[in-house]
Amino acid sequence: YPSGNPAIIVVRHKKQLICMVREDKPRNAKVQAVFKSSGRSCCYYPNGAVWININIQGGQYFDQAGSRVRRWMWPNSFVSSGPHVPLSPIFLSLNRHVGVRILGQDKIVISFLAMGQQAKFSVGTKVQLSDGDRLPPPTRLGQDELLLLASRVRILQLLDRLLGCLNFPSNEQRDKIKPPAYLVIQTLKILQLCRSPDISDELCSSVTAKVKP
Repeated sequence: YPSGNPAIIVVRHKKQLICMVREDKPRNAKVQAVFKSSGRSCCYYPNGAVWININIQGGQYFDQAGSRVRRWMWPNSFVSSGPHVPLSPIFLSLNRHVGVRILGQDKIVISFLAMGQQAKFSVGTKVQLSDGDRLPPPTRLGQDELLLLASRVRILQLLDRLLGCLNFPSNEQRDKIKPPAYLVIQTLKILQLCRSPDISDELCSSVTAKVKP
């Protein structure tokens, strides 16, 4: 840093390289980010909460309260070529001098800007997954399990509606309230499971009737 304090440190530990970003303090400086050549990385908010967590299968983005905002998977994490959640470009400002740009598993760059000069560190890596590291193919659900999941979502929907009635007695106000995102996602997932060729039309109709408000 312009202050003379170390900003970015790269060390070798056994067979892997580790890149660390430190805050601008002369003593007891906190680590703001760690990037490992093994494919595991983590960025932290100023309060110490996890901001970004990356492994060889994908990554997660959290807010300062610890709630997950976004999740993505690297394309090579899948055994099959089925649909997956891709990465949307992420740009972080760790402090006034250091930023992080995440565009892909092997396209992670730390930018250091100070006194009109800039330095960039490429810390992404393309890790070849072993069979043990790959995500298993999705397990097919039986009829009872699918109905149980649908019933669970229906109960959550009813509880959410009851909570809306308590908080907003007016029908006009309640109609403007959208269901929570997690309920929408769970409903869509169950409806997607119904499209499996081994699910009968009768079962699909029964599940759809349960989860559709």
